[in-house]
Amino acid sequence: MPPALGSTLLLTLLLAIGLVFFLRAASKDRTTVVEVRSSKPPLVVLPALTEWLQQRGWRPEGSNPDRRLLTFTGQVEASAPLAVLLSLLGGVGAGCLGLVLRQVAPVLGWWPLLLVGLGPLAGWIYRRRAARPETVELRLISHDEATGSALQLRAHRDELIALELELGPSLGLFSDGDLLQSPI
Repeated sequence: MPPALGSTLLLTLLLAIGLVFFLRAASKDRTTVVEVRSSKPPLVVLPALTEWLQQRGWRPEGSNPDRRLLTFTGQVEASAPLAVLLSLLGGVGAGCLGLVLRQVAPVLGWWPLLLVGLGPLAGWIYRRRAARPETVELRLISHDEATGSALQLRAHRDELIALELELGPSLGLFSDGDLLQSPI
């Protein structure tokens, strides 16, 4: 086997490994816990948060008055464009692997090119792993008329960012700001 063919095979295998890690990262659970404060009382903040969550498709699941906890559930769907992109990347990568295998073992003929048919498998795996039920938990930490209210929110990172951007100004919500500054 010529050295160029060996390095091409190695790079193609690294491409396949990269696709596997991208699939894992794209469907990873990104649940985050953040503490949010507001200068407004809980009787103003909690109904506004509840209404906002229900408008976004979250269903009230239950409450625990002893723990001051509200729970909402929803079904997170996979991104169709990302599934198509992953299928295309999987098909191109499998086709490249087929071409390299054909060069390494010419005896196989053109059969290795049938690996292109595995491309849609990447999109299917992503859609299956990314579509899952998720929960949002609102827990009232403190409720003082003088200082306002403090909440602990446990939800998907993107949901917390949307909450902070959309409801932050109207409810006077503020946190440490890590969600908006994080590069991830």
